[in-house]
Amino acid sequence: MTTTVSPAVRPLVRHGAEMFVAMLAGMALIAPLWTPGRVEVAALWMAVAMSVPMALWMRYRGHGRIVEMCAAMAVPYAVLLVPYWLGWLDGDAVSMGGHLLMVPAMIAVLVRYRHEEHGTPSTNPVVRALGERWPAVIALAVTFDFWQAPVVPPVWTLLGCQVVYLFCGWRAPRTQLAVFSLYAALAVVVILVSPHTGVLLIALGWGAHAVWDLVHHVRDAVVPRWWSEFCGVFDLVIAVTILTVWF
Repeated sequence: MTTTVSPAVRPLVRHGAEMFVAMLAGMALIAPLWTPGRVEVAALWMAVAMSVPMALWMRYRGHGRIVEMCAAMAVPYAVLLVPYWLGWLDGDAVSMGGHLLMVPAMIAVLVRYRHEEHGTPSTNPVVRALGERWPAVIALAVTFDFWQAPVVPPVWTLLGCQVVYLFCGWRAPRTQLAVFSLYAALAVVVILVSPHTGVLLIALGWGAHAVWDLVHHVRDAVVPRWWSEFCGVFDLVIAVTILTVWF
């Protein structure tokens, strides 16, 4: 038995997914920039951190009701601060509860204004530039913890990255298979050499894969351009971080 999504529901699901991803990007990239001591200020900061990228994305896409959606970020915290002031909740409960209540709040806004037409996508060059680079923003958000607590990924993770290109390029596999073979050889060399040299080779391997992503992005081949952009930024951050910390 298969389940199909109604055509009327699909835009809501897509819109909601976009808002959720933008919210997570703000949580990962903006929120850690400041850690307020007071629970009230921390709650307000978290709401702002998640609202900024979400509002930019909504403006980029031409979605309406930006104010209402941003309110869905803030109102849950405001509601939970009352029992916090009364001593019924602690700070961790306010933080966790605010995150949980945001989801139904966002859904409520989407459903309440589901029949409204979307506006015109933004022509502002800054908003357009940020919106069009969303794969890079997501890659930076995903790797943010890596900047704060860097580690050297096992060499086999490089093979995992190349498997994506090998799988997607199955119609013309020779080049992808050759590159995969090079990374397999690199893995063997990393195991045989000294740990210091192995770390350097791993960093160079990640950097080389960022260049490989750039080739696919420029050629618009094998994988979607959003994937090559995401993967390229991700790989570059890993390579630069390893070289900066260990060398």
